[in-house]
Amino acid sequence: MPPAPPADARAELAQILAAALRTLAPDHAEAAIVLDRPKHAGHGDYACNLALQLAKPLRARPRDIAVRLVAGLPRSPVLEKAEVAGAGFINLFLRRDYKQQVVNRILEEGRSYGSLALGRNKRVQVEFVSANPTGPLHVGHGRGAAYGASLANVLAAAGFEVTREFYVNDAGRQMDILALSAWLRYLAACGVAIDFPGNAYQGEYVRRMAQAIHARHGDRFHRGVTAEVFGPALSEPDEERRLDGLIALARRTLGEDYATIHDYALNEQLEDCRSDLAEFGVSFDHWFSERSLFDTELVGRALRILEERGHAYHQDGALWFRSSAFGDEKDRVVRRENGQYTYFASDIAYHLNKFERGFDLVIDVWGADHHGYVPRVKGALAALGLNPGQLTVALVQFAVLYRNGQKVSMSTRAGDFVTLRELRQEVGNDAARFFYLLRKSDQHLDFDLDLAKSRSNENPVYYVQYAHARVCSLLEQWAGDPAGLAAAEVAALASEQELGLLARLMEYPEAVEDAARDLAPHLITFYLRELAAQFHSYYNATRILVEDDATQRARLALACAVRQVLASGLALLGVSAPEKM
Repeated sequence: MPPAPPADARAELAQILAAALRTLAPDHAEAAIVLDRPKHAGHGDYACNLALQLAKPLRARPRDIAVRLVAGLPRSPVLEKAEVAGAGFINLFLRRDYKQQVVNRILEEGRSYGSLALGRNKRVQVEFVSANPTGPLHVGHGRGAAYGASLANVLAAAGFEVTREFYVNDAGRQMDILALSAWLRYLAACGVAIDFPGNAYQGEYVRRMAQAIHARHGDRFHRGVTAEVFGPALSEPDEERRLDGLIALARRTLGEDYATIHDYALNEQLEDCRSDLAEFGVSFDHWFSERSLFDTELVGRALRILEERGHAYHQDGALWFRSSAFGDEKDRVVRRENGQYTYFASDIAYHLNKFERGFDLVIDVWGADHHGYVPRVKGALAALGLNPGQLTVALVQFAVLYRNGQKVSMSTRAGDFVTLRELRQEVGNDAARFFYLLRKSDQHLDFDLDLAKSRSNENPVYYVQYAHARVCSLLEQWAGDPAGLAAAEVAALASEQELGLLARLMEYPEAVEDAARDLAPHLITFYLRELAAQFHSYYNATRILVEDDATQRARLALACAVRQVLASGLALLGVSAPEKM
């Protein structure tokens, strides 16, 4: 029995091109072989510009090189023919029977179709969202959540061992501001009228926390304070110093009970964040506490390593990291003159911890406004003696929400924002997850609520899900056993539309591979939209439940393969595949 043809057509074609290249130009055998999908079917299933790359080093016309490469291609069970086009492109056409067999392979492999060994079980950590637990998640956080969760799914499908992590900023100034905000609102409930700082957290959720504290503890945290006690702190003209003064006052007044207010606010917001993300279909393997970096003295140890390696120095009572030596625009303070560590010091220790846990690759998902922070953190890794190349930072642009054509402004401290929970309730999880991934993560995204809620072909998630539901309805009309279609004879799939669908189905593993290599799960949304469009067109133009049994079974098998790939791709995005719509 002859061996089965290779499942990865792109890899097979790259191999035979490489063989031809070794014969033609052995000194250039390491040249990159890139295979692209042509936009027009008449240009083949794949196109390669290898001859154009070799023209200069070989001092020959690209077309002449292409002709010689094509002549030197070894026989392959996947290749029907190769043609030279234009200035020297090589167009490659797959055998029809090879394309047809993808239907049987998809139905046999099921959800595992598209799974790859690209990652070779390398351990990768994806850290995403990591929002300060100072308020409800908003629609901006939602884009990072959708991106990070889908990226992790894609990497897992590509053969990586993935750990999903949320970094909890539970030791910084923002938490102190939230604790202060809750206490001031609590005092108002106790009858103490204070001018609430404009740069404290204003949201209604802060009032609700304060009311809950008062309901549980009564006047315990009042301490007999009056509005006059706050006079000196409130008179400070600088807003941020005013907050620091109020925080210091709260600490002195409450003593050990300050931790009670602080931890209550932290736990309330963290639990809200956990449940919100879980409802959004976003889960984490590990919630990492910033406090633990101090409890284990890792921050101090990381800074000592920097000092011992000559990358930190003392000046004006503070400790500085010599980050300018690693591409940063200036050196950075890691421990202030008052002995307090900076946020950057925590980040250095956190990244040291990541690599001490043995990850082969670390991916941080940050907001695009943190792009200037990248060389600083990578520089710290190099200074610690680690490989900064093992850290990749994926930037996510803020999502701008539009309702009825009007932009919605958002400010977390002011409490003027649309929460992720509100967004989900309005458009649903599926639309939210899909719409967040309609564009590359570092590109601007306008989130159109009206479109997301519409049940029309203009709504991309509806359009893709409807293709899946259409196949389910078709199978219900047929009333046969879909499991038996895995062995269907598929030679009847020979029309232009059918061959186009077969080619598109073959692209799915490539889409997964490209999405994993480029850290770009939006490529899956692009792929699914194209597959759905082709299927809708085919469904509208072709009668599937025909009288001829062989043709009917072949077309039903093709439809089932489309359904499987749609379901698998939607699962990577965290989107459901409904059977009825």
